[in-house]
Amino acid sequence: MEVSSEYAVQMHGITKTFGTFCALNGVNLDVKKGTIHSLLGENGAGKSTLMNVLYGLYQADAGEIYLNGEKVDITNPNVAIAHGIGMVHQHFMLVENFTVTQNMILGHETTSRAGVLNMKKARENVEQLVQKYGLEVDPDAKVEDISVGMQQRVEILKALYRGADLLILDEPTAVLTPQEIEDLIGIMHNLVADGKTIIIITHKLKEIKASSDTCTIIRRGRYIDTVSVADVNEEELAEKMVGHAVKLVVEKTPAQPGETVFAVDHLNVKDDRGLPAVQDLSLQVHAGEIVGLAGIDGNGQKELVEAITNLARTESGTIKMKGEEIQNTSPHNVIEHKIATIHEDRQRRGLVMDFTVAENAILETYRTGRFSKKGLLNREAILDFTNSLIQDYDVRPEDCAEQPARGLSGGNQQKVIIGREVANEPDLLIAVQPTRGLDVGAIEYVHQTLIRERDRGRAILLISLELDEIMSVSDTIAVLYKGQIAGSFRQGEVDEKTIGLLMAGGKQNGKDS
Repeated sequence: MEVSSEYAVQMHGITKTFGTFCALNGVNLDVKKGTIHSLLGENGAGKSTLMNVLYGLYQADAGEIYLNGEKVDITNPNVAIAHGIGMVHQHFMLVENFTVTQNMILGHETTSRAGVLNMKKARENVEQLVQKYGLEVDPDAKVEDISVGMQQRVEILKALYRGADLLILDEPTAVLTPQEIEDLIGIMHNLVADGKTIIIITHKLKEIKASSDTCTIIRRGRYIDTVSVADVNEEELAEKMVGHAVKLVVEKTPAQPGETVFAVDHLNVKDDRGLPAVQDLSLQVHAGEIVGLAGIDGNGQKELVEAITNLARTESGTIKMKGEEIQNTSPHNVIEHKIATIHEDRQRRGLVMDFTVAENAILETYRTGRFSKKGLLNREAILDFTNSLIQDYDVRPEDCAEQPARGLSGGNQQKVIIGREVANEPDLLIAVQPTRGLDVGAIEYVHQTLIRERDRGRAILLISLELDEIMSVSDTIAVLYKGQIAGSFRQGEVDEKTIGLLMAGGKQNGKDS
């Protein structure tokens, strides 16, 4: 392939293996200067691995890298940074009790000739970057006190502070609200207008169409195609990504709700700072029904789930499962009452990262006769169950049962959690951001799984920041605003504009929400 200085980066024939698993097999990537270039692929396709090679976190077994037409050997991230490459990882790398400025200059401190740290000069440099790119971050704020969207901006600022001309964003919208996504796309366009080049690792087709000039698709570690985003639609991108046609619209029959399985009545919960987070909230979920809870992040979703799962205490009100109160008991009691939870934070709540996939698959059921006898685990039964889960949910790599969970991509970690919780055959399934970090093929499968479980008579509480997901999957839609239910509707009785208005604290039909 021709090497040209028109390209910010060219990666030719990149191959990377981990043991017997081939993560990348002769992949090519050519990114023109001053463009936004999407790298699209399924979970486990090799997107992050390819970018980790570019950033020096991994060394390729074969292939060549060219920057601005010149061949380079990137042996570690410091070399990448020296070449003007910055990377914002999916899971942020910030010191929470440091300020924005302290995080940005960490490792690249501004000092006087005597070696004394010059925080005033450092803050001025940070402020200049904030204003230049319209990032609107308070340089003096502590990271632990700012939103996830703001934390991402800090990561972008860190890369720019270190002189990045090529910026890699790994799943940048996975943890953002719709408004924050719009803001991020605006920021990216500002950066490109200033001469920067951006590579986005993603599988969100709508955002590729909204942000990118060009898209390279890889599948199962192999290069598939590079296309001009303006020349393809979302369906064509999805088909190239997964290798077959994907239904982007959820198909389901009308719900047939049965008895009330789960009820929250006048619930009040405080957050970590002792402030009201859930306020006088009442909610019901029936058998054979999906209740979708829409809301902008930070409106009490986290505290509600923690109260239901007994990871936090309630101040007042009741939480009933089939008529029996379960609030302020224990997480084990919640499991005993046949409540399964797909937590929002898969790495902190969903998995023990240093445990194997098989160990994680039986976290909640290892005591049962299916997997143990007289205190001894039945290894054969555990591996059989885990391998079935891996096959059913297309977890990659296929031979990962005895590998640590941290070795899986974020999307494949999510698949393990969803498979485990559904396999527990709960009466109530709480799904919090269940498709976060998943590709369209996996999202389709998860949605079908939720609907299948609904049709089997399960009660499902879906909590998602993806309004499209809430609108298409739910049978009943409730809007959460400042810890209260701002409105509740049957599917088909309300449009996205009304839901979005209530999510932002607006009025419905001239009345306060």
